[in-house]
Amino acid sequence: MTLNIFFLSITIKKRKISLQEAQHQEMVERLYEQNKDRHISMHPFI
Repeated sequence: MTLNIFFLSITIKKRKISLQEAQHQEMVERLYEQNKDRHISMHPFI
């Protein structure tokens, strides 16, 4: 009889983002919201 045991350890760390990355992410989210609003206004739910 063979007994195989495998141990796996996973470590998750919160990533620190730079100021430039934060500004880019904010701009992306703003553009996404603007496009979503534009799409909704072109296709109203009736």
